[in-house]
Amino acid sequence: MTDHLTELKMRLGEVSDLRSASALLAWDQMVMMPPAGATVRAFRQATLERVAHERFTEDRIGELVSELDGLESSLPYDSDDASLIRVTRRDWEKARRIPAELAARLTQTASEAMEAWVAARAANDYAAFRPWLDRQLELKQEYIACFGPTADPYDHLLDDFERGTSTTEVSAIFARLKEVLVPLIEEVNAAGHGGGLGGGPFPEEGQRLVGLAAMTAFGFEPESFRLDTTVHPFCSSFAISDIRVTTRYQEDDLESLFSCMHEIGHGLYERGVSPSLERTPLAHGCFSGLHESQSRLWENIVGRSLPFCRWLHPQLVATFPEALGGFSVEQFHRAVNRVEPSFIRVDADEVTYGMHIILRFELERELIAGTLSTADLPDAWNTRFEEYLGLQVPEDRLGVLQDVHWSCGYFGYFPTYQLGNVMSVQIWEAAQAALPGLEEQFEQGDFSALGAWLRENLYSLGRKLTPKETLERVAGGPLDPEPYLRYLQGKHGVGVTA
Repeated sequence: MTDHLTELKMRLGEVSDLRSASALLAWDQMVMMPPAGATVRAFRQATLERVAHERFTEDRIGELVSELDGLESSLPYDSDDASLIRVTRRDWEKARRIPAELAARLTQTASEAMEAWVAARAANDYAAFRPWLDRQLELKQEYIACFGPTADPYDHLLDDFERGTSTTEVSAIFARLKEVLVPLIEEVNAAGHGGGLGGGPFPEEGQRLVGLAAMTAFGFEPESFRLDTTVHPFCSSFAISDIRVTTRYQEDDLESLFSCMHEIGHGLYERGVSPSLERTPLAHGCFSGLHESQSRLWENIVGRSLPFCRWLHPQLVATFPEALGGFSVEQFHRAVNRVEPSFIRVDADEVTYGMHIILRFELERELIAGTLSTADLPDAWNTRFEEYLGLQVPEDRLGVLQDVHWSCGYFGYFPTYQLGNVMSVQIWEAAQAALPGLEEQFEQGDFSALGAWLRENLYSLGRKLTPKETLERVAGGPLDPEPYLRYLQGKHGVGVTA
């Protein structure tokens, strides 16, 4: 039986190597590759995906997992080996339903469509991108057809990013959030908005240094991380010790600072996975909702807190004396927590952000169900955006074209952003209960206790448990929107009704 486990780990390690190489090519395409390389790059990625898919779905993987049933049952449920056997079985059974040729086409189309999206966004030309969106939706229908019937076809897409969570469950949580957020945003718009940080200037090099200072305090290590610029900020992990963080800069705002704190949250999760899980299917964060909980925890709960602002404020003033010399700590804290509806999701405040996600979730479901066409998508987006956020979208670049996800075929991903917001507060409350005095430590620039607690209780687990099992272990209960709504009430002084 030990020989079977050794062989399984060897085979899974090779699949991990192939997928890591593919991820590196995807990172390079977004960060370093000259535009003319896009066509050939799409073929390279398709080939790697096809080979990795074929290797993972071989009969021998299934045979090995079956032969290891006895070992799995003899070990603790959350042990490395029992978890590896269980998760591999589940992933293998799902992947076997997808032909390797379809997996390759999905990857190639994502690579090609992403380049088309970059050009369409820059030109504000939805018509140029629409054929690629149609193609992605066709492929998603092929993908859904690989599986059996379910209550909602969207379930199969959501399961890729939030294993074991149904569309019905997400809809119920979002209905509760919508019940509170829509009228709250109307109240905010009626009352007006507080002052922001002004228009700078915030020179790019200064932003880079301040972003690095914040990330380093959180746990950024030059030996394991690097920071680059890209069109749409993201974080990639090629190994537990090889994490790539990206951001983007504009000299009239400081959004890059919060982008850095957001992406390092993802990176810290990947960096904190137990080294014993490397080169296995377990060596990543536990699906997208929990991953997003960490980016939002570090960006918002920590990064927009008054204690953090007290620590960072002197560095900001020293770096940008012309723009911020007249801002007190309290003024800076109010400015970075200002609630004001805006067009761009990644720049949205904590209160309005949720409606950006709920809008996308609703539109995705309608596109997949066929009740909304891509021809009508911009009008549907603009109408609902005004209904939810009170703003008229002036151009598609600020509306339907702003996110990269649909070009990459990431249908089912968007809802996990808001699920992550909900989870982040549940996890933060658990950390506070375990670690009294955290905020006093933040004021001194010490985030080590929180980081260590998260590594021990969440990050180290990787994908050993399902999202629901992981949240239950870390936060002591199931997904619950009420702590998140109480958090908004306490921080922003708004009413949340039961």
